[in-house]
Amino acid sequence: MTLDDLVIPDTRACRAALEVASAYCSPALLNHSVRAYLWAAAYASAQDIAFDPELLYVSAMFHDLGLVKEFDSHTVPFDEAGGHVAWVFAAGAGWPVERRVRASEVVVRHMWDEVNVAMDPEAHLLVYSTSLDISGRRPDTLSADLRTEVLARYPRLGLGEEFLACFRDQAARKPDSSAAAAVRQGIAARIAANPLDAYGA
Repeated sequence: MTLDDLVIPDTRACRAALEVASAYCSPALLNHSVRAYLWAAAYASAQDIAFDPELLYVSAMFHDLGLVKEFDSHTVPFDEAGGHVAWVFAAGAGWPVERRVRASEVVVRHMWDEVNVAMDPEAHLLVYSTSLDISGRRPDTLSADLRTEVLARYPRLGLGEEFLACFRDQAARKPDSSAAAAVRQGIAARIAANPLDAYGA
C-alpha cells in the first residue's frame, strides 16, 4: 500500500472541512488531522474494516478543533467542543440530523480508550489513528514505507510539543476533562517516546 492508494474523498463537505481546518489549525495540527484520516484509512484497508470515508474525513478535520483559541471552551472539554463544531458544520453542509449526530459522536469518541468497531467503525478508526499519531501507539500495524511516505508529505512540524502544551492548558482549566485525564495518565512520556518523530520534523 502506498499513499496514492489512500484516496481522500472528493466531496463538497470534505473540501469545505479541509478549508475550515486550514483556516483555524496551526500547520502542525492541520497535518496531524490529515494524517489521522490517512492512518485510519490505511488501517481500515489492512484490516478489512468497512467505513464511511466522507464521515471519517470530516470528523478527522474537526477532531481537535476544540483546541484552537477560536473554538476553545472554558467549560466544555475540547473533544465535546469539537463535536459541537462538527454538528454545526454538518448542518451547514446539508447533512440530515442523524448524520450530524454521527459526526459529533465520532469526534467525541476519539478520546475514548477504545470504541467497538461494530458499534462505530469511524470512531474506532479515529481512536486508532490519533493514538498512533500522538502517542506512537501500534506503529507496526502499518508498513514502514507507508509511514515514511505519509510523514514526508505531511511532516510533523513539532506536533508533540505543541499538542502537549494544548493538553496541559486544557487540563489546568478543565481538570475533569479527557485531556486532564490523559495528562495524569502520562501522555507527556508517550509523546516524547513517539517513534514517528524519528522520521524527522
